[in-house]
Amino acid sequence: MTSASIDLNADLGEGFGRWRLTDDEQLLSVVTSANVACGFHAGDAVTMRRVCDLAAERGVRIGAQVSYRDLAGFGRRSMDVPPDELAAEVAYQIGALEVFARAAGSRVSYVKPHGALYNRVVRDEEQAAAVVDGVLLAGGGRPVLGLPGSRFLDIAAKAGLPAVAEAFADRAYTAEGTLVPRAQENAVVTDPGTVVERSVSMARSGVVTSRCGRPVAVRARSLCLHGDTPGAVGLARRVRERLESAGVRVEAFV
Repeated sequence: MTSASIDLNADLGEGFGRWRLTDDEQLLSVVTSANVACGFHAGDAVTMRRVCDLAAERGVRIGAQVSYRDLAGFGRRSMDVPPDELAAEVAYQIGALEVFARAAGSRVSYVKPHGALYNRVVRDEEQAAAVVDGVLLAGGGRPVLGLPGSRFLDIAAKAGLPAVAEAFADRAYTAEGTLVPRAQENAVVTDPGTVVERSVSMARSGVVTSRCGRPVAVRARSLCLHGDTPGAVGLARRVRERLESAGVRVEAFV
């Protein structure tokens, strides 16, 4: 059995201008860590500042959710970005968010890739190393969030960064422990009861059932709840309540 504690993170600040995708204020009353969009897949200066202010007020840890430069595709399209360019863009995004986190009396406590970049660095050593280089360039030795067993976490750990494994309550898994691509059918788990019970299983036993029905080891310190899922706030509250009733402490990993 894994440690009886888990961090709850959500992707927040995923709007642009007058457009808002996530209910940041309500989700920040539930989660313990906020993955804040830094302007490359979503987010803008005003949104970043607002989310940082809210997170700091509520004691929620602020994380930089870095992405490929892909506003039109919401960061979910894979791109071949040269390593030095990707490293610079990762550092740039972290630095932009750090300004607003510091102004709110907090700081950027960790870094998490988003979308296509997140999935790419599971296996792509060059892109994974570039993201790690960007985190190092931004300074601070921040922890990184990633998929258990990924090249990204391996390279980060070797570089001296705390490598934190993450699980997904509402995403389908393959038998190999990777996420089912969103382009495939049933990649997102939509039944609330299933999401809640998966959350408890992953937090307490480190196991999730894959799409083909096989149990998969997913030993993680943080659990992601997507903020753009329909009914995300109510679902997040149910997950937290069920975890706590099952004896799992819900607390930030950093």
